[in-house]
This record gives sequence, C-alpha cells and structure tokens, in this order.
Amino acid sequence: MGKKIFSELLATFFLVFAGTGAIVINQESNGAITHLGVAITFGLVVIAMIFAFAKYSGSHMNPAVTIALVIGGKFKLKELPNYIAAQIAGAILASLVLHVLFPENKFLGSTQPSGSEMQSFVLEFIMTFFLMFTVLSTTVKENFYAPFAIGFVVLLEALFGGPISGASMNPARSIGPAIVSGHFESLWIYIVATTAGSCIAMFTFKLFQK
Repeated sequence: MGKKIFSELLATFFLVFAGTGAIVINQESNGAITHLGVAITFGLVVIAMIFAFAKYSGSHMNPAVTIALVIGGKFKLKELPNYIAAQIAGAILASLVLHVLFPENKFLGSTQPSGSEMQSFVLEFIMTFFLMFTVLSTTVKENFYAPFAIGFVVLLEALFGGPISGASMNPARSIGPAIVSGHFESLWIYIVATTAGSCIAMFTFKLFQK
C-alpha cells in the first residue's frame, strides 16, 4: 500500500507542478509558453506519469477517476481515502513549490471561470466525461497506446476548454493551487462537475459492456 500511495503522490505532484507550472511561467514570461504550450504540457505530463507510475498505482492522479472506478467496482473502496489524500497532498506540495519559486504570482495556476459558473460547470462535466470514458475504453486490456490516448484527450480539452473553465477535469489539480493561493472562488465547480462527469462516464461505459 505504501508504494501505491507514494506513487499517486508523486504522479499528481509532477502533473500539477508541470501543468500549473506552465501556466505560472507563461504569465511570468509574458506569454512565452502560450496557451498551446500549456495544453501540450498538460498532455505530455499525463503521458509521462502514466508510463512512469501506472505499474505501481495505476496513475489515477485524479480523485474523480478514483471515485468512478470505485463506483464501477474496478477499484477497492478501502483504498479510496488514501488515494484521494495522496492526490491532494501531491497537488498541494506542487503548488507550494511553485509558490516558493514564484511568490508574486497571485493564482498559481488555479482554475477560474472566465464566463459564468454554469458555463464552466457544463464544460467541466462534459470534458471529464470524455476523459474518463477514454481512460476506461483504452485500459480494458493492457494497451501500449493508452497513455497516448489519455494524454491527447487532456491536451485537446485543455486546448479548447482552457480559456473558459481552465480545463481542470481533476479536483486535485484545482484544490492544490486554490489552497496555496487562497483563491477558492468557484472551486465547487471543479469538484462537483468533474466527479459527476467521471461517474456518469463509468455508468455509460458499463452500458457498452452489456
């Protein structure tokens, strides 16, 4: 169990450090990375973390994914609290490091709706649904291409959804920067919409398996 939890912590740490770090550095460097660069960073780090840590913990890196797997009977309920704790801890640690490196940055890559909360809620729900469905569809059997498929979905959704909702698709990714930066505005969206989208994807996937 210790190896699994440490693996989840490290994987989520690197996901948030690289992904939100790209956002922070883009702001600090007057747009040197660009929105496209941020989206690519998120996609690439997801691919890398799955290859690096999937054999130890499954590389969930996402409480919404873990919760949906428990609901679908694909993950043990007793492991859920430790996984979520590790994911959130990893995200907080990553944000703390970014805060030390860039103390003047106000939001540290936290997710904030640029339009209405309902707009971002719907976007986050739909994007997380498709992300989770991709995870399930590509990992039914051992598949070398699964990390690429999952990473490319993250890249795609960050590319088109990022300017509106921040394209979180992951409660831990939003909770970490929110706690360290102190900006909790609309955080509920990135917890409720992503978890709901992931769970509905699980139910939908099961329909295809009948």
